[in-house]
Amino acid sequence: MNRRNFIQTTGLSAAGISLTGTGMANSRFTSKAVKRPICAFTKCLQFLTFDEMGEVLAQLGFDGADMPVRPGGQVEPSDIKAGLPLAVKTLRKYGVEIPMIVTAITDPGDKRSFDTLQAAADSGIKYYRMGWLKYEESKTIQQNLDDHRKTFEKLAEINEKLGIHGDYQNHSGASVGSPVWDIYELMKNVNPKYMGVQYDIRHAVTEGGYSWPLGMKRVAPWIKTIDIKDFVWGKTPDGLWKHSNVPLGEGMVNFDAFLKEYAKLNVEAPISIHYEYDLGGAELGKKETTMNPMKIYGMMKKDLNWLKEAMKKHQIEY
Repeated sequence: MNRRNFIQTTGLSAAGISLTGTGMANSRFTSKAVKRPICAFTKCLQFLTFDEMGEVLAQLGFDGADMPVRPGGQVEPSDIKAGLPLAVKTLRKYGVEIPMIVTAITDPGDKRSFDTLQAAADSGIKYYRMGWLKYEESKTIQQNLDDHRKTFEKLAEINEKLGIHGDYQNHSGASVGSPVWDIYELMKNVNPKYMGVQYDIRHAVTEGGYSWPLGMKRVAPWIKTIDIKDFVWGKTPDGLWKHSNVPLGEGMVNFDAFLKEYAKLNVEAPISIHYEYDLGGAELGKKETTMNPMKIYGMMKKDLNWLKEAMKKHQIEY
């Protein structure tokens, strides 16, 4: 059984989805203006070819792909000039766009960074996510922020020239952007048209607890793309507390409160659903997975439907 037939017979069909066999699907991008395209962060589909991924995403009902374009991703930076246009062209056959990508860019002076942004802009990609920045222990917090601010300012200049938008993701931990408030210090003098925030509600709640709405409001003018996922805290066997990712609506994120705030911002830009709970290794970007593809596709579809219903409840057009 070839790979495509395997997907059809054991994956999508078992999830209640039928492949057309034509390689084409109706695209909201081509049928009307899409205010908030819902994309899948395709790190979890790196075991598929571009053709297979395009058909899977189309039949699941996604508007687009949020594709990893970084070392170990679906497109390697070393192959950016050929690989990224091929990915865009292939997915577009199935009515699936790539409005956003994930990069490891942290150095605006690196030629590889410019080549990646040039290739993305030339391919019609509008948004990219940066890599993460670190706090150096040898410097004060303010010294770190002063240094990193220059990175955002220089990237904004490049973005303006190329016609692309860069975003920095808030991420739980102890790196730049974990508290969210520090992102404001980095962005406050940067034009939101060219540089902004990829706001991740899961990580904001992990670090912010009850105070996350304050951080969201603080960086609101710069929020241009959104990450969606859920999590819970739990104790490990050795008694330590650790967070774990779970399907949407099963965790600690108050999506009603989040979507209420999000509706007020009226951001019209891509939304990326992240699948980072157990998918047999696929959630880690592995080329092989121990989980049956039908279960992966079914879980992706479940989260997509859940988000659409939640957005409808809050009258957020997508």
